[in-house]
Amino acid sequence: MALVLGVDSSTQSTKALLVDASDGTVVERGSAAHPPGTEVDPRAWLRAYDAAAAGFGEQASALAVGGQQHGMVALDAAGEPVRDALLWNDNRSAHAATELIEEWGGPAACAEAVGSVLVASFTVTKLRWLSHHEPENAARVTSVLLPHDYVSAHLAAPGTTAYTDRGDASGTGYFSTRTNAWRPELAAAAIGHEVELPRIVGPGEIAGHTPTGQLLGAGTGDNMAAALGLDLRPGDVVVSIGTSGVASAVTEQPVIDPTGSVTGFADATGRFLPLVATVNAARILALQARLLGVSLDDLSHLALAAPEGSNGVTLLPYYGGERTPNRPDATGVWAGLTDDTGPADLARAAYEALLCSLADAVDHLHAAIPGGANPSGRIVLIGGAARSAAVQTLAPAILGRPVTLPAPEEYVALGAARQAAWALAATANPPQWDLKDGRLLEADPTPHVREQYALLRDRTAVWS
Repeated sequence: MALVLGVDSSTQSTKALLVDASDGTVVERGSAAHPPGTEVDPRAWLRAYDAAAAGFGEQASALAVGGQQHGMVALDAAGEPVRDALLWNDNRSAHAATELIEEWGGPAACAEAVGSVLVASFTVTKLRWLSHHEPENAARVTSVLLPHDYVSAHLAAPGTTAYTDRGDASGTGYFSTRTNAWRPELAAAAIGHEVELPRIVGPGEIAGHTPTGQLLGAGTGDNMAAALGLDLRPGDVVVSIGTSGVASAVTEQPVIDPTGSVTGFADATGRFLPLVATVNAARILALQARLLGVSLDDLSHLALAAPEGSNGVTLLPYYGGERTPNRPDATGVWAGLTDDTGPADLARAAYEALLCSLADAVDHLHAAIPGGANPSGRIVLIGGAARSAAVQTLAPAILGRPVTLPAPEEYVALGAARQAAWALAATANPPQWDLKDGRLLEADPTPHVREQYALLRDRTAVWS
């Protein structure tokens, strides 16, 4: 039995799955936490990988890494980080994003150049921030990697040239989804000098080997890996609730959205992955549980005890600024509080706000994809918060459609494992694995909850 290792180096932790390459059965699993914060010493991810894969990683014939997108890992001539990595959810480069969009000729020109309108998440904006605020560090940078590239380099044999894939590269702001190639001049203009960029390994290709001879797949971004792990097909929409909220879909042609609501990423198979992301997702619930002094399970029970609409209480959950809509300096806003407001109303309002934000994301996605929504496609719900009973109950009501809940699994790590198995098989297409049966979630739609949320969202737009 050939085994492959799939790794998810996410914002919060590293997850590793040892998988049977023939059918996708998980044989072993491990995990290790990452430090908190929006800037992190990237060497912590290497220690987390070593801990997560300890005892079984060496059993794999091939491995690949899925990782958090966008993060800036800036290295000096010796290959050492010049500073802590700035992660995707670090909004300090919001002004740099605006500056670069103007330099490139406006939002439409920006979308044409790299497939997306820049926001603070994109790596190129962090390079510009570095040049403005830490010029001495910027001058020392000789190469720039993404988080998954940095972990992959840790696994590769000495002398292996750093590598990435088109999926994760498409979130940098200096890669063209139209031409499938780097735009190195955009990275150079952002930081003030030329920098080395990793080579791009094609879908299913072998990127290199470990020191012990294990084969290395290209790896990819976490959203691309999840799409591969779920075997996402055109017409399907994945809604993921983790540290970030994401609505994504696979398309055969690139999607270019000049409004900036939809980022026009590439995927890990040679197709495309238009995506809408929110900065605030599971932490909306974590903060609400902390404010009410209850556990997440208790928060879920409280929420289900309140009526739909939370007795008029509405939350705009932009606690960490927001990416969609693009309000990097926004804060959370509560409305509709009265003397009769109780803990259950506050709990339910948090869940409704989370899901309304993601329903908006799905709407943006459908509007940008040529032909719009496919009525036969699935809405697939994944991510850590998808395990919540309140999320499962409210999601089909607020999204207005039945929702497919796959069997619980680490789908980013599973997708990376499938990518490793693809490279091992040396076939034109990834191996077909049978996914475990999930559940179909259904409920009567509650459009008035979204209307109540939209009123607050639009009313506060003038504050941002």
